[in-house]
Amino acid sequence: MINHELEMGTHSQATQRNMPILPSRPCRRLVIFTFLWTCLCLVFFKVYYNHHEGNEYNNVLNTRELLQQEMVTKASARDSTSFLPPLQANLEELMIDRSPKRSDKEILADLEKQLPNFPLVYLLDKKGYHYKNKTCAKFPTIYDIHVNNMYWQETDTSNGTFYLYGAYLDVRKNNRLGPTVRILGMINRLEPQVKTYCQFWFNNTREPVISKVLEYKYIWYRKWGNYKPGIFQPYMLACQLPKTHWDKVPLSVSVVENICDTATNNLKVIYNKLPENETKKKEFAVCVKGLDFPTDDLSVRLIEWIELLHLLGADKIFLYNLEVHPNVTKVLNYYEKKGYVDLTPISLPGYQPNVKVLQHLYLKSKTNNKRQNELIPYNDCLYRNIYRYDYIALLDIDEVIMPIDGLDNWSDLMAKVKELSYKIKHEDRASYNFRNVYFLDEMLTAHEKSPESLPYGFKDIPNYMHMTRHIYRSANYTKPGQYVKCFHNPEKALILHNHFPLGCLGGICTSYPVDPSVGHLQHYRSDCVSILKKSCEKDFKNNSVVDTTIWKYQEPLIKASTEALQTLGFFKNPLP
Repeated sequence: MINHELEMGTHSQATQRNMPILPSRPCRRLVIFTFLWTCLCLVFFKVYYNHHEGNEYNNVLNTRELLQQEMVTKASARDSTSFLPPLQANLEELMIDRSPKRSDKEILADLEKQLPNFPLVYLLDKKGYHYKNKTCAKFPTIYDIHVNNMYWQETDTSNGTFYLYGAYLDVRKNNRLGPTVRILGMINRLEPQVKTYCQFWFNNTREPVISKVLEYKYIWYRKWGNYKPGIFQPYMLACQLPKTHWDKVPLSVSVVENICDTATNNLKVIYNKLPENETKKKEFAVCVKGLDFPTDDLSVRLIEWIELLHLLGADKIFLYNLEVHPNVTKVLNYYEKKGYVDLTPISLPGYQPNVKVLQHLYLKSKTNNKRQNELIPYNDCLYRNIYRYDYIALLDIDEVIMPIDGLDNWSDLMAKVKELSYKIKHEDRASYNFRNVYFLDEMLTAHEKSPESLPYGFKDIPNYMHMTRHIYRSANYTKPGQYVKCFHNPEKALILHNHFPLGCLGGICTSYPVDPSVGHLQHYRSDCVSILKKSCEKDFKNNSVVDTTIWKYQEPLIKASTEALQTLGFFKNPLP
């Protein structure tokens, strides 16, 4: 009996131990309430978070996008190598360049714009034809050229270092040497005595044709200063083509000290003859030295100047670019697309600085160095255009050759000038020079203080038309031959300075002085040139007269300039 009770008690305790202990009803209610409250808080937090994220991104992203962004962020935190792309993105929606693949010729055309004097045509020679010559003078590849400051090719000799810029084929009828390649460059020697040779490379021959450098033509006068060794001096070298090759055009030329040297230079020979569909030259080209305005925004004035020259008859303006303000670049690119302008980059050779702004300071302080460097783009422009234009003018962007005497354009002007010059001597001259007259800023300023003194119609001219508004000039011209500018005859000019030819085919250079009643050079400046500052007040500033000759172009000039300014976005408020 006792044993049975003990067994029953033991079984009851074991059963109690194995049964789960259930919480009381209040405990269960507390757990359920806590769970529901937690869920409610999470929902509220999520809604609040999404609302504020949307405000931060200016309501651009929706809740779904934010959630997706959160997921990517969290994934990135977990694994830095993982990436979850946008679910809706595909290849077609990516902002990549989808332009058709460009041909080698198209790429080469762009490269030639950057390196105008390099014989890049050889890059298309996949077979390496010229590299297989068996002579001692090996062909210099593009990659063998010693490049100096991007646009120059360097050659060391026993008598100085040559910095070569361009080579040009001269087949003009007045050239007594016959077909000649002229090479433009700078040499750090006075009157170099070293004997050098030209290696001509032709399209249809592997071996070079050798010719002696006949002369070093100095493009400067001793009396102008800087006539000392160690300074970069401008020269034009000449190599005559052998008679066996008078009917051929070399692709490139190299200058070497010894015939068998492997050259460190190879210049493209430029021969810009008339296009096949043209039988007559165009009349007028304008050449402008290296532009050096890194901080001055001359964009608005430049627009008016380009448009005026176009109205006068300039077919194209060839400008060389050192460094200019970004707005000036915008203007030049605009007119290059219109076909009014041709822009060529240029630098200074050798150790001369090409760092932005420092270059400007150097040229400003080293006046003669500046002028010697300017002769390179002037003569490069001449030889690029000798077969395409009747006349070439070297102008600055503050100068205009203005027809007077009832003449409307340069074509009419030169017809009149040649008529007058033939009466003296019936022959074409190497140049026709125009007297300089100043249109100084303060001459207009003085009259603006008394509006009643301004001529009728002045108030209708927009204030952004600089030249059109500057109608007061000095009554006196600078002396004959002083600061003149010319229309040069490319059939006779051999080398050019900014005022006159320094050398001509056939020997003596002849320049016809144009009477100021027929045409003159209008020079728009803030002040006289430095050499005339002592006499400027007396001779020029105190003797001003009104000259509204430019007003005959007023309507088309204002219209064209205004359209360009509006197209380029220079007006704060676009015109109606």
